[in-house]
Amino acid sequence: MELIQDEKDTTTRRKRHEIVAVYDRIAFDIANRIAKGEISEGARLSGRSTMSSEYGVSPETIRRAFSLLEEMEVVLVQHNSGVIVRSRENASKYIARNGSRNETKALLTRIRELIEEHERIDRELFNITKELVNATERFTASNPFSPYECQIPSSSSALGKTLSALRFWQKTGATVIAIRRQDSILLSPGPDFILAKADVLVVVGDQKTRDLVLDLLS
Repeated sequence: MELIQDEKDTTTRRKRHEIVAVYDRIAFDIANRIAKGEISEGARLSGRSTMSSEYGVSPETIRRAFSLLEEMEVVLVQHNSGVIVRSRENASKYIARNGSRNETKALLTRIRELIEEHERIDRELFNITKELVNATERFTASNPFSPYECQIPSSSSALGKTLSALRFWQKTGATVIAIRRQDSILLSPGPDFILAKADVLVVVGDQKTRDLVLDLLS
């Protein structure tokens, strides 16, 4: 549930940033058309409803774009009369002033999105790690017998003896499930298996058996 809420919050913030960027871009586009002479001074721009269809946005977004242009005296917004192009020169100034700013804002928006994504991934990794730790603890609690390895010392008195002769299980309570000898692994060695130098015993037992095995092999 926490991850779902985080994703919703991130989506909401991203949409808010995108809305701001949209009316900035529309204002810049209109100013660019005026500066190029595609829309002449004194011309009346289409209404908000018409332009909202042209740009595929809401009338409110178009209103905000007009407001930006009006602040720089590029257009004149006449209530109930439409929007009149006021100055081609000011349109050029608007482009010069806001071109680099828009690019900077786009980069900052992308950085913000990456940071939010990074934070979301960090939270998800934390939750997965926590679940893994809990699962491991549950497994350990339900399975107290863990395999471990014991190498026979070169000076061990167990060398040349069988597991039976050592009374391995009786003295340690551990079970030898395999023996690693050089590059081979011998599974389930029988009681008559003779131990050799550098053998590594793979043993199953609880923590108490480890010390007993080491004592027997030493």
